Amino acid sequence: MITLYSFPQSRSLRATWTLEELGLEYRCRHVALDTGEGQTPEHLARHPDGKVPVLEDGEFSLFESLPICRYLAEQFGDGALMPDSPTAQAQVDQWLSFIVTELEQPLWNQAKHQFALPQDKRIPAVLPTCAWEFQRALKALERRYNGQETLVGDTFTLADLFLTHTLGWASSMKHRLPEPLIAYRKRHAKRPAMARAIEREKAAAEQ
Repeated sequence: MITLYSFPQSRSLRATWTLEELGLEYRCRHVALDTGEGQTPEHLARHPDGKVPVLEDGEFSLFESLPICRYLAEQFGDGALMPDSPTAQAQVDQWLSFIVTELEQPLWNQAKHQFALPQDKRIPAVLPTCAWEFQRALKALERRYNGQETLVGDTFTLADLFLTHTLGWASSMKHRLPEPLIAYRKRHAKRPAMARAIEREKAAAEQ
């Protein structure tokens, strides 16, 4: 049985969403990061930095959302979320790398200096730079995104899942998005699997 350790409104939603897209059976276990549960010896044995998501598939354990989602798609997807063609796979990986290293990075840096870091470690002066970096990455994305349904080929892949999640994060942080990307995010955010993923993480937190 697969077990996913999660926390609502975090990167763990990417893994929960992937599990729901693939129709897999799994247990969703809430880790109360807001009360320090992530720093317990038990959870630090799962994730060395005390974060989520963490996936356990039998004796196999994996942390960080990108490798978790790649593993699930390759192990169980049968072509879903990750194309069979090596060239298309490389294109999905290209976008995943760009999303995580260029588009998401300034958002996470902003979040750290607004609320995630201890108060005495936050530097408000970096926030305008974070906003500038995000808009710069967004302009780079726009050079390749021209309103198409999906980033790679004509089917929904992990690239779309990660971009939809990241654009949602940006929108919640009040960043300006161009209309074509607003429409893109809203379209994919309506997928039933995403709604189920949100509910699974919410239900786990309420147990």
